[in-house]
This record gives sequence, structure tokens and C-alpha cells, in this order.
Amino acid sequence: MGRVLVTGASGFLGSHVLARLAAMGTPAFGLGRDAERCAALEAAGHEIIRLDLSKPFDAAAEHDLGGLDAIVHCAALSAPFGRLADFKTANVAATQNLVDFARRQGVRRLVHISSPSVCFAYRDQLSVSEDAGLPPPVNHYARTKRQAEEIVLASPEIGPVLLRPRGLYGRGDRTLLPRLLQVARQRPLPLFRDGQARIDLTYIDDVVDAVLAALSAGCTAEGHIFNVSSGEVVPVRRIAEAACARAGVQPRWRKMPLLPAMLAAGLAETVAELLPGRPEPPVTRYGLGLFAYAQSLDIAKARRILGWAPKVSFEEGLDRTFGKAAEGAA
Repeated sequence: MGRVLVTGASGFLGSHVLARLAAMGTPAFGLGRDAERCAALEAAGHEIIRLDLSKPFDAAAEHDLGGLDAIVHCAALSAPFGRLADFKTANVAATQNLVDFARRQGVRRLVHISSPSVCFAYRDQLSVSEDAGLPPPVNHYARTKRQAEEIVLASPEIGPVLLRPRGLYGRGDRTLLPRLLQVARQRPLPLFRDGQARIDLTYIDDVVDAVLAALSAGCTAEGHIFNVSSGEVVPVRRIAEAACARAGVQPRWRKMPLLPAMLAAGLAETVAELLPGRPEPPVTRYGLGLFAYAQSLDIAKARRILGWAPKVSFEEGLDRTFGKAAEGAA
């Protein structure tokens, strides 16, 4: 494998991909914007370039990033709420600029990290395959990630391979489990539909394995989308209670009817849209949906074409995430 660029290198997945490539001896460098996290990566020995992907590449950037063999595009604005313009800038314009650059550079493989959010709907959905019809987008993130997929797939000459990893967690995660634990500390967790909600999360090392499989896959993988998850569908209540137990948090549950909660969350989102800065409301419809519905992905295609399979179970993943050093904190 030749020289690899990892965008979003200061983020959770990007930093893990960069570290794995470096450990393998693969020439790799990261692209990121968070100054503090980029400095930490540089201190760890990684080559980092600070660049705003929302703007077209200038001549200096073209020179600095020349000689690439492959790109792993992890950078994105991922949030359940926010301004559409911000999501378009980070997820659509940035992807278009990167694809244009990759075409000019003759990059042979672009691994694009998408999201199962493009498939999410407010209903139970089990064993969703990559070729299932997409529902109307539930938020700006899902809408712009779908647009980004279309941009990447429209350039077959860069050997695009798209991954939709579900619910990433592990050491260094600043989103999924930390947000869950924060809510559990502050207030009771909602119990909808008698606890029918369940989902397939994915440990970070398994996602990195999928990225590496996509980088080295043959031409039969090009132009394809692949679901990535643990393949283990776990009740949301069990996820919350297991994480809370390891973090020393006592979770509380409150049975709630779903429809009134959704209406209240929708009202909160409408109010937030009118406020200066459009702050994320404490509860969003998408967030409630994760606690209400059963969801899982069909990962047979990744097994068949990429030769990839998950290795880390949910319980083992939690043990690795918290461990003795992280006991009582998250």
C-alpha cells in the first residue's frame, strides 16, 4: 500500500486509522483542523497537515498532498441538530473538494466513511441491507451524508469504496457512550415501547479493520457501499446499564409514551431553530428514536466481498473501552 491520506485525523475514527497505518509501517499522514488534537498527534510522531476541506485545494495544498495512493475520508460534521448550511459545508462541499482533488491526483482508492443514519426511519428496521430503499432523511446530517455518498459514487475513476459503520465506541470516544452517561447522570433514561429498542454497535478496532479491508480490496469492491457493525443486536437498555455499571453510574428508567415525547422533542427543535446560534435542544427526535426502535444492519456483503468480519463482542468492547485505568470515568 502506498501513501495514504486520512481526513478527520483529529477525530475518533480518523486518529485510530492513522495510528494503525503507522503501526503497520504504511506511509500515512493526517488532515485535521482541531489545533490541540493535531498537536497531540504530531507529538505522537504523526505527520499532520492543517487544511480546511470546505475550500477548494490551492496550489500549495496540491503540492503538499501530492503522490497519494489512497484517501480515507473520515472528516464530517456529525450531530443530530444544527444549521443545514453548516452540514452542507462540512459534509457536501468538503467531500466534493476532496473528490475533485483525488481525481486530479490520480488517487486509485478513496474509502469514504458514510453513516447508517441515511437509512434511519422512525420504525423498527432489522437486517437492513445496503441496497434497501432509503427513507426520507430524518435530519440534516442524514441528508448531507446521503449527498456525500452520491458525490463519491459519481467518480468511479478514484476507486470509491463506501462504509456505513454503526455506533462507534471505544477508548477515545467523545460522543456515543460519553453522551449516554452524561444523560444517565442528569436524569432518568426514557423507556419506550416496553424496552423493545435494540441496536448493533461497533467497536473501534473492528471499524479500523473494515477500513483496511476497503483500502486493500480489489476492483470488485469499487462503487459499492458496505454496512459495518458488530452483527450483535443488543437491547438499548442493556447497553446503557452495562456502560453505566462500568462507569459507576446508577441508571434510572422512566416508562414514557412515545408519541407525546416525540411531539415535545419536535417542539423543542422548532424553538431551537429560532434561537440565536440554534443551540442543540436537550432532546431531539432522532435521539428518542434510538431509544424507541429496533435497528440492525446486514453485514453479509462486507463479509463476502471485503473478507471482513467483526471480532469484538459488545461485552469485550466495553471491557476494552473502560478497563481498569478508565474505571469510574468516561
